[in-house]
Amino acid sequence: MPTLILVRHGRSTANTSGVLAGRTPGVSLDERGAEQAAALPGRLSALTLAAAVSSPLQRCRETLQPLLDARPDLPLHTEDRISECDYGDWSGRKLAELSDEPLMKVVQQHPSAAAFPGGESMRAMQARAVEAVREWNDRIAAEHGDDAAYVMCSHGDIIKAIVADALGMHLDLFQRVQADPCSVTAIRYTALRPFLLRLGDTGDLASLAPRERPAGADAAAPPTTDAAVGGGAGAP
Repeated sequence: MPTLILVRHGRSTANTSGVLAGRTPGVSLDERGAEQAAALPGRLSALTLAAAVSSPLQRCRETLQPLLDARPDLPLHTEDRISECDYGDWSGRKLAELSDEPLMKVVQQHPSAAAFPGGESMRAMQARAVEAVREWNDRIAAEHGDDAAYVMCSHGDIIKAIVADALGMHLDLFQRVQADPCSVTAIRYTALRPFLLRLGDTGDLASLAPRERPAGADAAAPPTTDAAVGGGAGAP
């Protein structure tokens, strides 16, 4: 199965103003976020990408734009199921004032029980995002092969929820995962299990490129689904 390159959008105006943006329209990248987005093509330059998939929200589209400009042949797809969590009545409110809401304690300690007033539950958020990833994995593998990689630009809680699923973690533990603005989280999916290759990486990503098969290896054989024993040798 393919390698998923999950990119959180760059720093936004809502991030710097301490607002829970949610799906509020018109939230763009701030100056630092634009710089982060501009650096993304260089960070991904060693990787062959089959497609780009984006949340429909502006800050994600702006994050991917420099990559699309650098790779005009890279197809872009919009995927509603990886849009930000629908925070309902909480959307657009200051995080500082939300910290006193009783629901915030549930969000932090028992997110699988959290449902936002006028919005969606965190369980529903995870379910739709994971479903989208699984379907895109199948599509990319069918069109480009099991060694393909594709980039998906989404939001912090969405990425954390996808990581929790990949690691077999209960959603109640997903707050232990962190995804900073414009960080890259990479997951290689196989028939047996996913492998978390990067988590919240803000540096060089060249080692994510597929390694050459050993001489004499069957080129049609799928990548191994076995985990490295003893830690593995790592990148050459």
